[in-house]
Amino acid sequence: MWQRPPARVGDRNPDQGGPISTETRINDRIRVPEVRLVGPNGEQVGIVRIEDALRLAQEADLDLVEVAPQARPPVCKLMDFGKFKYESAQKARESRRNQVLTVIKEQKLRPKIDSHDYETKKRNVVRFLEHGNKVKVTIMFRGREQSRPELGFRLLQRLAEDVEELGFVESSAKQDGRNMIMVLAPHKNVKPKPKPTQASADSDEPSESSTDEISTEE
Repeated sequence: MWQRPPARVGDRNPDQGGPISTETRINDRIRVPEVRLVGPNGEQVGIVRIEDALRLAQEADLDLVEVAPQARPPVCKLMDFGKFKYESAQKARESRRNQVLTVIKEQKLRPKIDSHDYETKKRNVVRFLEHGNKVKVTIMFRGREQSRPELGFRLLQRLAEDVEELGFVESSAKQDGRNMIMVLAPHKNVKPKPKPTQASADSDEPSESSTDEISTEE
């Protein structure tokens, strides 16, 4: 007499059926005896037999769409499924279009920076904020400088005050190993300036060695 071989670890139990489908079920694919029916304008029809729900959908030239399969009984709605899918795709595209691409620039300074270099770095930060970018300001400590974190804190505080008309401190200064980091973000009411052309960019002073991080926000 034939016997089923023992199951191995990782094998699917054939008695459990195939994988559960996440695709929306419509019309004849809805295989339950009754459903809680919602009309095309959102009106509650009540619990009806699946045959009656399909007949109402056919008479209205609409689809019967299962909108809440986990409910008991499942909730179905009369609608134009093709139009529904199209409008959903349009909304998804509009949502992606409304996302704001935020570039995080990094500006590095030394705690004992001289006045000329500070002004150069500050102009870079100002330019980044004017263009609508966030700025991660990093103070790099070396050797004995690590025992004087207050130097870096005062420098970051000074920079934040110098650019307060354009940006605010989104993340306060904090120690990270040999570095101290602060994040500045542009004010929402500051309209980003257009990016400079290649000719004007070439005429700028040498910029900092910075890295760009890109994040997406609604």
